Amino acid sequence: MATRGFTTFVLEASWSTGLRLDDYVVHGVGDPAQIMREEFQGQYVFWNTQEYLDLIRWMRHYNLTHPDRPRLHFVGNDLGYPGPGAFDQVSAYVSAHRPDLAKRLDSLYTGLKPARGTQAGTWMNDQLGKDLSLRRAEADLATQALTLLRAAGQPKGSTGGAYDWAVQNATAVAQSFTGYAFPDEEFSERMRYRDQVMADNTTWWLAHTNGKILLASNNGHVAYFSDNPQEFPKPVGAFLHKKLGAKYVNIGLTFAQGSINALPDYTAQQPTIYTVPPTPAGHNEHTLDQVRYRDFALDLRTAPAAARDWLTIARPTRSYGLYWSTEDPQTALARSYDVLIHLHQVEAAHLR
Repeated sequence: MATRGFTTFVLEASWSTGLRLDDYVVHGVGDPAQIMREEFQGQYVFWNTQEYLDLIRWMRHYNLTHPDRPRLHFVGNDLGYPGPGAFDQVSAYVSAHRPDLAKRLDSLYTGLKPARGTQAGTWMNDQLGKDLSLRRAEADLATQALTLLRAAGQPKGSTGGAYDWAVQNATAVAQSFTGYAFPDEEFSERMRYRDQVMADNTTWWLAHTNGKILLASNNGHVAYFSDNPQEFPKPVGAFLHKKLGAKYVNIGLTFAQGSINALPDYTAQQPTIYTVPPTPAGHNEHTLDQVRYRDFALDLRTAPAAARDWLTIARPTRSYGLYWSTEDPQTALARSYDVLIHLHQVEAAHLR
């Protein structure tokens, strides 16, 4: 990661979760295992694995043992849970630089900021269960706080990125509450907003820091085209490509067989390990698994003409998100990704 100029690992997790884990990676604050247990809940429960804990600890170790090199960072780009850390960042800035706004900001954030020790999964479930009018009222309060900060502008004579950082944290809070303000019948609009938010937060970090970003998300988010446009109309990858052009390179993953973690249904709280049998004939993975290499990476942009002709045709392709599904959407791999990694067999990550 670091040897190739990548300095930030961005995960499809809440912005405030990223704040906590980055504080550990950079400053050694907190216990990453505990933070993961508290934050990786609900839709993020899949990230609470031994593999991610090992990665986060390695990032901390790298920063400690390479003080002469750019520090590694951990960032969450999603909006699921507006943890107290983002509120605290905004309030600390206002108290230090615009104390005249502190009382107004506090009145707007009172009732929105989760209490210390709040379980992220419980908060997200409770938020979805609230009456739509209340969710919209809370989104309005969070947006007013962001507007207040933006209208104040950066204090004259101030230097550094303190103001930009405060605005971004206020933005993240507003994003979260806005995401929950969509009615249930506008699910696709909510998902479009969410994917745009993940792209916006990723590009904000890129614009305000040095180094490259390694973004981890599922195939459906990083792709250029959605394989389920009725529910997920525009992926993160489409937004990032529009913003960054050729600076955005995405990688799709396919595999022939193995095991994965997935929730059995919409009511389940903990994933189950599912065995994935070999892909049948006619699927993209079935043909890819006939290549003489057991595992391989393929640059779809420079693949031979015959291969590209095959790769641009939509075929059934396995796609797994939160829930276990045997539906295999039609995907044209060369249209969706720049690079493809195909593995013969995978193993479900080790949940903690």
